[in-house]
Parts: sequence; structure tokens; C-alpha cells
Amino acid sequence: MENVLIKNANIVNEGNIFNGDVYIENSIFKEIAPQISAKSGNVRIIDAEGKYLLPGVIDDQVHFREPGLTHKANIQTESKAAIAGGITSFVEMPNTVPQTTTIEKLDEKFKIASETSYANYSFMFGGTNDNLEEILKVDTRSVAGLKLFLGSSTGNMLVDNPDTLEKIFSSTDMVISVHCEDEETVRANTAKYKEQYGDDIPIELHPIIRSEEACYLSSSQAVALAKKTGARLHVFHLSTAKELALFTNKIPLKEKKITAEVCIHHLWFSDEDYKEKGTFIKWNPAVKTKKDRDALFEALLDDRLDVIATDHAPHTKEEKSNVYTKAPSGGPLVQHALPAMLEFYHKHKISLEKIVEKMCHNPAILFQVEKRGFIKEGYFADAVLVDLNAPWTVTKENIAYKCGWSPFEGTTFTSRITHTLINGNVAYENFKCAEKRYAQRLTFDR
Repeated sequence: MENVLIKNANIVNEGNIFNGDVYIENSIFKEIAPQISAKSGNVRIIDAEGKYLLPGVIDDQVHFREPGLTHKANIQTESKAAIAGGITSFVEMPNTVPQTTTIEKLDEKFKIASETSYANYSFMFGGTNDNLEEILKVDTRSVAGLKLFLGSSTGNMLVDNPDTLEKIFSSTDMVISVHCEDEETVRANTAKYKEQYGDDIPIELHPIIRSEEACYLSSSQAVALAKKTGARLHVFHLSTAKELALFTNKIPLKEKKITAEVCIHHLWFSDEDYKEKGTFIKWNPAVKTKKDRDALFEALLDDRLDVIATDHAPHTKEEKSNVYTKAPSGGPLVQHALPAMLEFYHKHKISLEKIVEKMCHNPAILFQVEKRGFIKEGYFADAVLVDLNAPWTVTKENIAYKCGWSPFEGTTFTSRITHTLINGNVAYENFKCAEKRYAQRLTFDR
């Protein structure tokens, strides 16, 4: 472990941008000041002149596919891709094989991550129709939260028993994160178009099949149940303008009991992109209209939406190339999420301060992540150094995902991540990941 002194950085933190130095010692932000001199000879100095220092991004929704689906990805490969994208901490979802719905399987995933992850890590525990006893065993200080699938994305992880749902909502103080799409609506729409087209349904019908109504029906029921039970609810990956009426910007995030997030792909793509991208932008919930996309962006800026995440969910190129009914939903995003948001900054659609709020500060506040998400003295030194004017193009050669493709392939980003620091150590520098791992298991201040 080396101590690090970052000189002359434009530091973006808590709604401000200011020039200064940052001294890191023993994995912690030790001092932040206009000017700092090296304390000893054993200090690595990074000249950040003209660059911007952001807190490490916390991605609260990823699928790294391990165990059981490692032909697509694994914790090692995708955590490397994450730090290449400035994501220093991730929360992984429970729909692996086997599913993370028992304490035993949860502990097995933590063991894998402790041996292979390049980024700080935690996991969501999965709820089902029949595992309430296991849910109640979860140590809330060491697990990010509970994940419920209220839509058909994950087959037998679907929680569709109303009595069970109410019991779960009433029985835990953990953040309950939900995927909201109404199963009956999606099935009926799928059957209708399958009768017309067979398996080769035009991809342009995906947002019609996984419709606005399917999303709103499910998310409105989840919000109503949270209000009834007093549960702490977080709604993942909103995709429609209609759903935004369910959420408020009238109170500070720390006081909200019901929160929501938007994902990169729902901010970047619209249904007009299906013609070019096809099933490679097939996600659940579906990418919808430009009107929906614009409304999501507006809600992000006015704080009805609290967090930006990726829902990173890689599949092989061969799998994604199938006809509609056989092509899985999901795509890889962790390497390109922050560069994509910085592109919106260059287009004057969002400020650097707001990007940091939604990608760094708010996930830490929402999930009560202990001493991360901010550039603060005494906090773990997770940080990202960005050159805002160093264009680069996404190509097959620089894609870090195991699946080897990206929906952003061919896109030129204006901003480049030059350094990613994990717990005070340079874990990534100029397109190269360090051999040594510096990751830690996340803990939660509950």
C-alpha cells in the first residue's frame, strides 16, 4: 500500500467544484486542502492539473453472472470493466445460478468476490414466494438490501403472491429494491404478437409488449404497498414518463421512504434506435419513446429520480443475435456509464455536480454505505480522475467485458477516465488495470 498525493485537481464534491490537493494515507482521505506537501518520501504524486477528481461511482444494480452463468461474465472480468469505467463499488443482483435466496448461497458469493473482485462489492439478497425465514436471517450491516422481481425477467424468482409480498414489506427494515413489470400484461402482449409473428417478433414491438401499462401497474402497486406497510422501497430502472408521478422531490433523500432510479440506457437510447441496434438494446424494462426519455431526464434533474445505475447484464453476442423471443434482455454498461453521462455534461444537459450527486453521493446515502461516495476526510479513498477533453472511441479492442461487445461500440466519448483509485490505491491508469486487487467488502451504517 502506498500513500498518494493528488495535486492541482478540480474536485467535484457535494455540489461544489474547487481546486485543491488531496492526500491519501492508509486507504483513507487524510487531508483535502488548497495546497499539501508530501509528508514523506514514500508518497506517489499524481499531477491532476486540468483534470477533475470525482468520488468513486457506486453502481447499485449489476448482474456479474457468477456463479452459474460465467460463459457470459464473472465477478473478476466485470469488476475490472467497472473500475475502467470509474465504478469503484458495485451491488450485484441475486438472479445467478443458483439464486442468492439462502444465507449459504449469499456467503458463497461473498467468498468468490473476496478472492476475485477488483472493485468494492456487496450483494442483494433475493426474495421469493417462500423464503421469508431466510430474509429475516440477513445481517443488515453487511448486505446491501433485498431484491424482489415483480416482473417476468427472472422466471422462478418472480414474487407474485400478494400475501407474501405484504409479509416481506412488513417484516424487514432493509431497503427493498424492486423490478416492476406486470407479469400478466407482458404475457398477454407476448402471446398476441407471437400468434401474429411466431418467434421472430419485430424488435420494435418490445416496448409495446413490455408496455407503459405493464410498468405503471406494477410500480404503482409496489408504491401503494410501501405506503401501507411503511417499508423502505427503491424502484429500479424506471422507463416511462407515467411512472414519475409516483415519486416526489419535495423532501431530502435522507427522509424519503420511497425512492427511484434511472439507468444509462433509458437516458441514452429511444425506440428510434431499435432499427439500427436491434436486440442488442433489448432490455427489461424496455427502452421506450423519446418522450419517455426526455421526461426521465427532467425527473433526474429535478430530483424525483434519485440515482443513476447501469443494470449491467451481459450476454454473449451469439445469444443476443437470436430472434426476438429467444434473445435475452440486458447488456453490458459498467465501463461506459460515466463517460456517457459526461457526454451529457458536454451537451449542457447536466452538471458535473449533479452527475456526482446521482452516481456517487446518493447511492451511498440511500443504501447507507459506510464512509464511501464522497471525497471527505476520514472516508475510504475511492476516487476517479477524469480528463474532460481526451476523446476516445469505443472499439472491440478496448472493450473490457468478457462478452466482448458494447451497445456503445463506435461511439466517441469526449471524456476519458485516466485513474481510478480503490481504497487509496491506483487500481486503473490510462486503459490499464493494476494486477493487484485492492477491493473491500462494503459495510453499511445501520
